[in-house]
Amino acid sequence: MNFVNSRYSPTVSIRSYLLLLALFYGELWSEPLRKVIDREVSAGWKKEKLEPSKLANDETFLRRVYLDLLGMVPSYEEAKAFLEEESEDKREKLVDQLLSDERFGKHQMQIWDLSIFTRKPANPSFTKDRDRFKDWLAKQFNDNVSWDGIVQKMILAEEEGSAMFHVQYRNKPEDETVAVSRLFLGTQLQCARCHDHPFEELSQKDFYGMAGFFVRLQVLQETKDKKKVYTIGEKSSGEVMFTGDVREQKPGDKGEPVKPKFLLGDSLNEPDLPEDFKEPDYKKIKKAPYPKPYFSRKAKLAEWMTSPDNPYFAKAAVNRFWAQFMGRGLVHPVDNLTPDSKPTHPKLMDALAKEFIAHNFDLKWFFKEILLTKAYQRDSAGPGEEATPKWYQRARVRPLSAEELIASLRVATRFDAAESKEKSLPNATKSYMTKIFGEPVDGRGNFQGGIHEHLFLNNGSQLPGIIRAKKGNLAYTLLNSENTWGGRMDELFLSTITRTPTEAERNRMVGYITASEDKREIQARLEEAIWTLLNTSRFRFNY
Repeated sequence: MNFVNSRYSPTVSIRSYLLLLALFYGELWSEPLRKVIDREVSAGWKKEKLEPSKLANDETFLRRVYLDLLGMVPSYEEAKAFLEEESEDKREKLVDQLLSDERFGKHQMQIWDLSIFTRKPANPSFTKDRDRFKDWLAKQFNDNVSWDGIVQKMILAEEEGSAMFHVQYRNKPEDETVAVSRLFLGTQLQCARCHDHPFEELSQKDFYGMAGFFVRLQVLQETKDKKKVYTIGEKSSGEVMFTGDVREQKPGDKGEPVKPKFLLGDSLNEPDLPEDFKEPDYKKIKKAPYPKPYFSRKAKLAEWMTSPDNPYFAKAAVNRFWAQFMGRGLVHPVDNLTPDSKPTHPKLMDALAKEFIAHNFDLKWFFKEILLTKAYQRDSAGPGEEATPKWYQRARVRPLSAEELIASLRVATRFDAAESKEKSLPNATKSYMTKIFGEPVDGRGNFQGGIHEHLFLNNGSQLPGIIRAKKGNLAYTLLNSENTWGGRMDELFLSTITRTPTEAERNRMVGYITASEDKREIQARLEEAIWTLLNTSRFRFNY
């Protein structure tokens, strides 16, 4: 624009030009999501007349974010490096570092593997050994495949390892309908399986319309490298049969076919099969690939489910991921997003979904925005007894999962660094620990640890065996350190519970361990000190 010859003043013209830029590149001027989160959460405190806790110190933040992103506590070296850094943006740099760590994908895989299959999966004979699925899913997270991309791949099941979701519900389209709706759409459909929902706009035909997308799926099992490999096929014919309300069904009633229908949406527009079409005999197919269907229902379902226009998908995702880091969803529980389920923070719910869509369902970006909020970084200490405060005025307190506990014990005791014939925890120990610590919550964040945990930690032989001094591990390193015993206690505390001891704690520990001059007694007392710290609530919970 020629500002000299313009009849507008240069100032006005510049402002107009900047306004046009803002319209075309509005995201450059938009408010970061982390600030939107803090503003809306703070508004909730004011509304409820709540006083938030102070921000967590570096030690607490460090331990929390390691557990939430990597599923384990930081090593002594990692903790020491972070705590000694003095840059103002070190928390942001740490979050970036952890999101790029290969352990990130493995931990997120464990979270979703358990969400999808639970501790007791359906069809365990097919899904018990699912290492290929776990490897595939971990890679999706590490490669930062978008959330809509991951879900599409699971529904399409065309990549090696991605088929296990369908395998779990082999020949059970109704069960798969319930699972897909709950996990990815945040909607409970099981009531509509038997009868029209009495309180919501959900009929049995809505349920069976969704089941129609899965009824044609076929599962082929082969063996590769001595492991089971699955391929998902899809027939071109076959319908779900609807027999009406289960209370009114009559013996021998075969029902009527129901065409696929998107949840509370349109019916699937599906072309008719050619008159001369003949369905392959899938029972005779023993080797992949399956023949392609004339028309793929699962492809249309994947497309509809992950569309930005889907009224369920984005909100269900952000609500579930928010709960993963904040302890509870804006709608709680996370799998019940009914029209009557009002979020605690409606504007925040809308903003999270809108921005998640605008950023193409980018998981690492979304996680980072949550983790860098003041809401996430609050201290867990404060008034109230809720482990997961409804208004997020305190950080949530949660027990470590079995997988997190096993991984953290390895890191804290430097188990993998020890020169030993046992390069990994015995399978019996891992299996036993998973069984004991595998169900620490009731599904809504309430800790329900039992006497079996105390017996394992206090009386079992496994934990002392992990702690016992072997060349390279924590006990051995501290015993042979040239540092003062006070310095060794600093290393002990930072290695196990991710904080340095108070002066009183340091002096008491040093006094106890060095009360004897006998080397064997000193070793026994040091191992006992390690055992004590690993049995504290500071280690058992995330803080």
